[in-house]
Amino acid sequence: MPFVHVYYPEYQLNDKELKKVSNYIHQSLIAQFHIPEDDYFQLFLPYPSQHFFYDSQYLLENGEKRTDNMIYISITCGQGRTVEQKKKLYQSIAEGLHIDLAISTNNIFITLNETPVENWSFGQGIAQMVNQKEEQQK
Repeated sequence: MPFVHVYYPEYQLNDKELKKVSNYIHQSLIAQFHIPEDDYFQLFLPYPSQHFFYDSQYLLENGEKRTDNMIYISITCGQGRTVEQKKKLYQSIAEGLHIDLAISTNNIFITLNETPVENWSFGQGIAQMVNQKEEQQK
């Protein structure tokens, strides 16, 4: 049930590249978090580079630096993944984007926001995940 927001510098990625970014994120979620293939919700939001303020070196190793081509990926998902799964997810996304789109891994910033199932409605004013859980308990 992940919902993904991807913020990227306007004019950095064309439509074909955005689709590749989307696919890498989704395939990584399938592989590492074992989500269903049709659990696919992503929103891409371009930003003017002068509107993103950041430290170019914060927590990067070996004196590496970020540039104005930073991509910020925010993933809201259900609870229950291990630290190892999360680390593998970050690595999978960063490596895929670096290899296929030449995006520096220094410029890929990812956060996870875990929320309980009762905090989700996939439409129709229904808490689908809660209803599924209740059905499974019967």
